[in-house]
Amino acid sequence: MAVFSALFSILLFISLLTSTAATTVGVTLDHHPTTPTSSPEQLAAALLRQKITSVRLVEPDPNLIRAFTYSSISLLLTIPNNLIPSLGFNQSNAATWLYTHVVPFYPRANITAISVGTYVTSDIYDVADYLLPAISNLHIALRQLGIRRISVSTTFSLLSTITTVFPPSAAEFQDPLNDVVIRPLLDFLEEANSFFLISLHPYHIYRDISHEIPLGFALFQETPFNYRDDPTTGVRYRNLFDVMVDAVLAAMAVAGHENIPVIVTETGWPSSVGPAAAIGEESDANPVFAEMYLRGLVKHLKSGKGTPLKKEGASEVYVFELFDREVNKSQGSSSTSSLSSSLGMAQWGILYPNLTSKYKIDFSGSIETCSGLFLWMLSAICFLILGMF
Repeated sequence: MAVFSALFSILLFISLLTSTAATTVGVTLDHHPTTPTSSPEQLAAALLRQKITSVRLVEPDPNLIRAFTYSSISLLLTIPNNLIPSLGFNQSNAATWLYTHVVPFYPRANITAISVGTYVTSDIYDVADYLLPAISNLHIALRQLGIRRISVSTTFSLLSTITTVFPPSAAEFQDPLNDVVIRPLLDFLEEANSFFLISLHPYHIYRDISHEIPLGFALFQETPFNYRDDPTTGVRYRNLFDVMVDAVLAAMAVAGHENIPVIVTETGWPSSVGPAAAIGEESDANPVFAEMYLRGLVKHLKSGKGTPLKKEGASEVYVFELFDREVNKSQGSSSTSSLSSSLGMAQWGILYPNLTSKYKIDFSGSIETCSGLFLWMLSAICFLILGMF
């Protein structure tokens, strides 16, 4: 019995070492090209070929949602900001939206979450007062329909929400946004077992304070000098993405809600800036750095290491974005949604209009390590020994 007890202890220890859960990596679909080879069905098939398992739909056209039925791809739907007042004013309006965008497809389409608006607190429309009622009405309407596996929240921008990024331990939510919107929302999210949604772009932080941050620190480059220490906690950071995620987690802890899971709805690196940019301006927006960031991001998230403050890290992370925006050369502008406009005229896409990849990125994240192989071999040896008794 002593042998069996010892072997069971070893196997339990091995399972604990190998039980790190990788973050789900998806993509944001803000728009898609209108070409003969990019129908909703062809788009869904292309995403499956890219091994992409999660998609955030900024403009959830029912025809697009239908294309993802019976697929393994999960969907995060977004409600446009201009619909928030009507949803907040009347619960029947929330139910009507669900009957158009959810009920005809769920559960054949794996809809997992709904974001009520994007960057509502910084939107030109004054809809912040309706935000919490709209989220509540949608949540209640889902429950009345017997749907309990779709979470409801809203998406914030880190730059307009957090007081500071570094050090992460000093981060708090900005006032008066904190008292008026975020604290009541966090109370709701905790009670409803939902997610806190936020977009964060290390590129923007690096661009603004590049004299303080090495480029490699923003691009997940592992070199001896690419680190920053939080002077308060002593925690060492190896990349800017983790710094920003932990700033959000620290702000949530200050607000008394450190256990709410976080979804990063947007992160990426632009491959170019718009035609209005001056020659040489923002030279760090190029395809080489974009691919370095995305490859480093996916590798880091799939490693299961999480962040220094939270072993699980973010629950899901969505790369921004699937396609570049079409540029109107005659006007020097691009055709964009309000979301795209908020990010300027830079190009962030990872696919060409013909649905082929711009970069070599393995979204499946199948990374084998020597330590993992060692643990597998040790486990096999233990089972062989058990078989001898």
